[in-house]
Amino acid sequence: MARHDKDSARPLIPISRREFLNRSSSALAGSMVIALILPEGSSAGIAGADYDWDRHRWVYLIDTTKCIGCGSCVRACRAENSVPEDMYRTWVERYEIPAEGEAFIDSPDGAEHGFDPVATGLSVRKGFFVPKLCNHCDATPCIQVCPVGASFATRDGVVLVDPEHCIGCGYCVQACPYGSRFINPTTHTADKCTLCYHRITTGRKTACVEICPVGARRLGDRKNPDDEVIEILATQRVEVLQPELLTRPQAFYLGLDMEVR
Repeated sequence: MARHDKDSARPLIPISRREFLNRSSSALAGSMVIALILPEGSSAGIAGADYDWDRHRWVYLIDTTKCIGCGSCVRACRAENSVPEDMYRTWVERYEIPAEGEAFIDSPDGAEHGFDPVATGLSVRKGFFVPKLCNHCDATPCIQVCPVGASFATRDGVVLVDPEHCIGCGYCVQACPYGSRFINPTTHTADKCTLCYHRITTGRKTACVEICPVGARRLGDRKNPDDEVIEILATQRVEVLQPELLTRPQAFYLGLDMEVR
């Protein structure tokens, strides 16, 4: 399970080599403008007018010991960001660890409607929920493979996509090791979690953080010396997904179990 159920996965929209090269050439003319303007987010029109990018550095914290798998975060994300049906900017996975054998993992409908009891026929030793989303990596492969500069990182550490320049080639979707990107079937451009950039740049929480009934999701700011999330990162054992990939994820986990990838 990544951004959507495998059974409902939608293929990338194919384009011919000639069409790809033509679209790439036209987009490359503006690539220098993208590099200069997009890192501040202004051209995407999603940052607050008085927002200062240099005063913030965003990180995300997930406490797997608190998550109850209710799906409120998934529903809030869809409503806030108009996420297409069968696609997910965030989702929740359920892990059930039997006394013997491999872990059972599922995420029906991205956990948008929660979970039903699982009849695995096994004696479950341990069970937990793991919310997932874009990791907003510091060394992100999706930005590296984008041929037109439509995928970019803001100065405050958020990885975004400019839909006006994205050509829908799908390279970034394939490059993301966390399965957090998809091609939007309406816009035919890459889509993903933005950390609700339109909200956090105006002083609000992300929709998923705001709705979580147990405080399992939290947004932190490295440049805020009094930020409780940053205190947790400094004093408690936190982990990231697939650290061996050296992508330097900025989504951190408390209580992450060894079975989680």
